[in-house]
Amino acid sequence: MSILLIEAFYGGSHRQLVDLLQEEIEDCVLFTLPAKKWHWRARTAALYFMQTVPANAGYRILFASSVLNLTELVALRPDLGKLKKVLYFHENQLTYPVQKCQDRDFQYGYNQILSCLVADVVVFNSIYNMESFLTSIGKFMKLMPDHRPKHLETLIRPKCQVLYFPMKFPDVSRIMPEHKLARIEKMHNATGYGDGYLPCQETNCGISISASDLAPGHSEIQSQLHSLLPQSLHNQLPTLGDLDKLTSSKSTPFCQGKDSQHITFNLCNVSDRLDLQKKPLHIVWPHRWEHDKDPESFFKVLLEMKEMDLSFHVSVLGETFTDVPDIFSKAKKLLGSSVLHWGYLPSKDEYYQVLCMADVVISTAKHEFFGVAMIEAVYCGCYPLCPKALVYPEIFPAEYLYSTPEQLFKRLQNFCKRPDSVRKHLYKPQVEASKEQPSLPDVRERCLSFLGQHSVVNSGLCSQQNPRKICDRWG
Repeated sequence: MSILLIEAFYGGSHRQLVDLLQEEIEDCVLFTLPAKKWHWRARTAALYFMQTVPANAGYRILFASSVLNLTELVALRPDLGKLKKVLYFHENQLTYPVQKCQDRDFQYGYNQILSCLVADVVVFNSIYNMESFLTSIGKFMKLMPDHRPKHLETLIRPKCQVLYFPMKFPDVSRIMPEHKLARIEKMHNATGYGDGYLPCQETNCGISISASDLAPGHSEIQSQLHSLLPQSLHNQLPTLGDLDKLTSSKSTPFCQGKDSQHITFNLCNVSDRLDLQKKPLHIVWPHRWEHDKDPESFFKVLLEMKEMDLSFHVSVLGETFTDVPDIFSKAKKLLGSSVLHWGYLPSKDEYYQVLCMADVVISTAKHEFFGVAMIEAVYCGCYPLCPKALVYPEIFPAEYLYSTPEQLFKRLQNFCKRPDSVRKHLYKPQVEASKEQPSLPDVRERCLSFLGQHSVVNSGLCSQQNPRKICDRWG
């Protein structure tokens, strides 16, 4: 057990990451707290882990997310302070859009700055996350009435690097409607990249996957699905032979028709029965039910569409926590028969089923540093519409971005009138890959070199590093 994983908020993308690390790394141990009341986790988790993490002379790396006050933990546990300390930022509190500014909220961002100062490596899930944090330190510290520290950004920046969030995907080709499968194959043929070629955004590097890399039972369409992903994330994909590991044998089978309090009807029964021009546009919103995802703006647009008698269906997914904004219950009543699904799906199988049946995935977020849910939906063939802000311009081409709620409304209005235009759309990569591509070993060596120098790693240079290799470089 040489790697100690600590997650103070064990849910959502935080859980996905440490579960993946634990799955891929044999010599690690995981300690967690439930994903509830994150404010209290940020305040008190260090004291809890001080008592629950046993001493172990075999530890060499401590990996934790930035919810944990790392400074408090290493002060309370000097034995853990001696380890190589890796701090991972899923989000940062310096730019969090609080509903009501209170002096006590200063502590959350302050804790993260202190944690960076004691960490050996600070990892962000996007360039936007890293730069928004580092460049906000000076302004944030001006909230102090006097005796403000100086040059903190200069102290922290050399420790920082970007590693896009690692994701695994199951084979969803067997549950995709026919028009999506046809579209994916058409786009794959149009790219001219060859079998399984995955381009990447900024460095014009790529990785070739031969037929021998495909797991038994995977059709060619499985590799073609990855062409739907945003360019900057292509090289973050695991080898295709690992894709089956995500779906547990205990999971609910796709299209089983099981009764659920959340599902209005079985989506598998309506997948392709209607003509593409007559079937209403299916919109999905797969985000946390919290104010920073701005559900008010999303439902305002939908209700305006409803008032204009535009035909559409909507599925509202995502986790709920203690305080759910009132807009959700109000919107459900007003949307009425337009609702196909309402509520969190604990089964990944059912979740991917809804995404595969949807046409458009929407984000109205005011706070987003990566956006796992949007990437999952694009993988399932959804047309993305995202704010032209936050991390989204880093990931999605301009065609899929909007600047105002009015622009979002106009895009959806046109899609409702012509849903076939979305269903026939081919996702457009951001840039074309270079004709002269480095080999897979060259790309891997480049990754190791950059990671070893602890420098900023952009979207193309953290390609095929599996969790074990990444942790080895951190160690």
